Amino acid sequence: MTHTYEYPRPALTVDIVVFALDEEDLKVMLIQRDLEPFAGRWALPGGFVRVEETLDEAARRELEEETGLRDIFLEQLYTFGGVDRDPRERVVTVAYYALVNLEGHDVQASTDARNAAWFAAGELPGLAFDHEHVLTAALDRLRGKLRYQPIGFELLPPKFPLRRLQHLYEVVLDRKLDKRNFRKKILSMDVLVELDEIEKDVAHRAARLYRFDEHKYDRKMREGFNFEI
Repeated sequence: MTHTYEYPRPALTVDIVVFALDEEDLKVMLIQRDLEPFAGRWALPGGFVRVEETLDEAARRELEEETGLRDIFLEQLYTFGGVDRDPRERVVTVAYYALVNLEGHDVQASTDARNAAWFAAGELPGLAFDHEHVLTAALDRLRGKLRYQPIGFELLPPKFPLRRLQHLYEVVLDRKLDKRNFRKKILSMDVLVELDEIEKDVAHRAARLYRFDEHKYDRKMREGFNFEI
C-alpha cells in the first residue's frame, strides 16, 4: 500500500566542521563553492543526504567527496533548522565536527568545489549560509569536550612531545597553561606511555616522545577514572 504525506517535507543536509592543528593555530577546513547559491564563497564541506543512507554515512561520504578526507574522528554536533538558512528551499542540516591529524592527510577539492583549504580558526573569511553559526557551535563543543575527554589526541600524531600536547590545549582553549602544572597533571593520569624515542630533525633541543594509551584509558574509565584538564 502506498502512503502519501499531507505536509511538504524539508530537504535534509549534513555539514561538517573539520578541525586540525599545526605549530601555530587551530585550523578549519573550508571549501570554495563552485555552484549557486553562494558560488565563489567559502563554506563548510557538506551536502544533501541520500534517501538510502544514514546521517553518519552521508557525513563521511560528503567529507571524502569534497575534501578527500576519510577515516577520521567524526561526531554529531547539532541540528540547525532556521527557516531562511538556505535560499533554494527549506533545508534542515545536521552538523558534525571532525578532528584530523594534518600529517598523512592530503586535501583535495571535489568537482562541485573550486578549492579546499585550511584556515586559521581566528582568521576566517565570510562564510556561506549560516555556517559561521555552525562553526561557532562546533568550536564551543570542542573546547568544552577537550576538558573532560581525551579527544585532543585525534589532532596529534601517534607520537608527540609533551610540549606539543600542551600547545594543543593552549591553542584550543585560548589561554596559557603553566608548564610544570600541566605536565604534572597529565602524567599523573597515567594514560600516556613514555617512549624510548626523541624528536628528530628539530631546531630546538629534542624532547622525549609519548603516545596515548587508549586501552589503559578505557580500563581506567570502567574503574571510575575522571579525565579532566
